[in-house]
Amino acid sequence: MEYNSAREQLVIPEYGRNVQRMIEYAITLPTREERTTAAKTIITAMTVLNPAIKEMTDYKHKLWDHLFIISDFKLDCESPYPMPEQEAIHAKPKRIPYPQKNIKYRHYGSILENVIKEVKVMEEGADKKALTDMIANFMKHLYLTYNRDSVNDEVIFEQLKKMSGGLLEVSEGVKLSAVYIEPKDYSPKKQKKKPMQNNRNNGSFRRK
Repeated sequence: MEYNSAREQLVIPEYGRNVQRMIEYAITLPTREERTTAAKTIITAMTVLNPAIKEMTDYKHKLWDHLFIISDFKLDCESPYPMPEQEAIHAKPKRIPYPQKNIKYRHYGSILENVIKEVKVMEEGADKKALTDMIANFMKHLYLTYNRDSVNDEVIFEQLKKMSGGLLEVSEGVKLSAVYIEPKDYSPKKQKKKPMQNNRNNGSFRRK
């Protein structure tokens, strides 16, 4: 018995082993015309086997790219699109450096810090006041997400003032309304079996 682990590794598993074998066969055809005819037939088969690719923009171009990649760029045939560059396909992506940020209040995150920076340089007015109150409400929501204990509004006000360098203060008399919401448990629950009822139709209780 032949196992998949002992077979040649698939280049693009979505199309399966038969497509890969058809492409390998197409490479061996003697004339370019025969290879082109075989390639077009294989493209049709690839579309049927991977219908989700139709949702992509310019999916036919993507199919021809996949065809050449599976062939290891050895299939010489006419194509409506240029063969992709082998170096570009196998090139490793550039490493993204890990952001080194000193976040004073980690439970609020760096995005909130950036929002505060933008709001504190706004011109004084109703918009700035409204945004400040919204930020305070959001801060309380974040606080309670990571710490389910209740928190006094004054603590949020003080932290907002420190994070903004004393430039943002919540409107007088504002009460924060953010509350912690318990996440729903979507895991399947075992149904309890109902106890067998004394049914007259049950043979074990039938009178003789």
